[in-house]
Amino acid sequence: AAPPASTSTASSAVKSNSGTVFNYTGSSSEGPVPKRPKIEGRDAVEVASEIVATISDPNSMLGPETGFFNDQISRDHMAKQEEKSGTIKMQILCNSLGEKPCDQHLLWMVGLKSVFSHQLPRMPKEYITRLVFDPKHCSLALIKDNHVIGGICFRMFPLQNFAEIVFCAVSSSEQVKGYGTHLMNNLKDYCIRHSVLHLLTYADAFATGYFKKQGFSKDIKLPRSAFLGYIKDYEGATLMECELNPKIPYTQFSSIIKKQKAVVHQLIEKKQAEIRKVHPGLTCFSEGVRKIDIRDIPGIMETGWKPFERDSKSPRVVELESDFDKLTSVLGQVLLQIKEHPNAWPFLEPVQETQAPEYYNIIRFPMDLQTVTERLRSGYYSSVRLFIVDMKRIFSNCKTYNDRGTDYYRCASVLEKVFVVKMKEAGIWMDL
Repeated sequence: AAPPASTSTASSAVKSNSGTVFNYTGSSSEGPVPKRPKIEGRDAVEVASEIVATISDPNSMLGPETGFFNDQISRDHMAKQEEKSGTIKMQILCNSLGEKPCDQHLLWMVGLKSVFSHQLPRMPKEYITRLVFDPKHCSLALIKDNHVIGGICFRMFPLQNFAEIVFCAVSSSEQVKGYGTHLMNNLKDYCIRHSVLHLLTYADAFATGYFKKQGFSKDIKLPRSAFLGYIKDYEGATLMECELNPKIPYTQFSSIIKKQKAVVHQLIEKKQAEIRKVHPGLTCFSEGVRKIDIRDIPGIMETGWKPFERDSKSPRVVELESDFDKLTSVLGQVLLQIKEHPNAWPFLEPVQETQAPEYYNIIRFPMDLQTVTERLRSGYYSSVRLFIVDMKRIFSNCKTYNDRGTDYYRCASVLEKVFVVKMKEAGIWMDL
């Protein structure tokens, strides 16, 4: 069992199930690293492919993370550039009882042990030495100028489908350069290559922030039976897990996100170019038309607008709304029945603030039966929907201001039920 990981940044390493030491760049002491299986469904749609082909300037692609000097640089951008130029490299290190590691690997393991000892002062040096050189553990070392500047020591449990991160650190003089993120991404890709899809670690209070940035969570999705007895609980440390997606190449993840954002941005611009058209203003209202269907507004349908299903109107409502005078008459009859009801007395006139303190500070859109009557006379209600909205506002305002159990609240509840019944009897009720 390993102690809780403690880190300020990180890196990683592993060996194959057979014990063969692999160089992550693609070569090993006994053979090539197994290729990542081809993921189905990666073929882009034709239009996206055309857009991707036009993207040549990386600066035009907005990244998901904010860098230290450039707001378009991902956290591990500098580390990837240095690895590409040969300034740094990743190396899997593992001791073996079957065959002696080369002298250079042994020197790098000693250097990695020194980095862990220096960056993790609370960890016994003897314990660090034992695990770094333990044949069951591996390390992914970060090499710069032929010296180890960081790494991750871990142990894989292939049958249990997880790997445990033991130590994770980068030299203090080499931090804030994205090395930790790049190392962890390399470890994730390595685990996926070997069909291990879960990373577990016990992190102390100084390490939880780093692991959260690397996608680790306290929500453990791996069944407890899979790791119980393989790793030990540690007092004062937090068990964290990172579930890996085999379809994601983590070392290229930030670049993929940038390109995806660029594709989406250009797709939006392409769609906007299709619908960005200025239509002349409506003149029908100045010619006496009282209302028009929203579908008749130029450009509405071109935007992809579709009516909600709840907007469907009954034949009765459609008939009335085509005859304004008839609509006004039917609404007036319903309104009269509501006003004559015994429970309508609190709503006949606008609320007086002397009788209801702070009412207009609480109720932003007051409504009453007197105002509804005036609106009906002025021809405001060109649709049944407008009438229902105002009536329902009367009842909702009352229930908002008054407590349940009061006479006002009871009147609102009763009158609202009566209103629904009367509207249904008139054949013009609509659920809003």
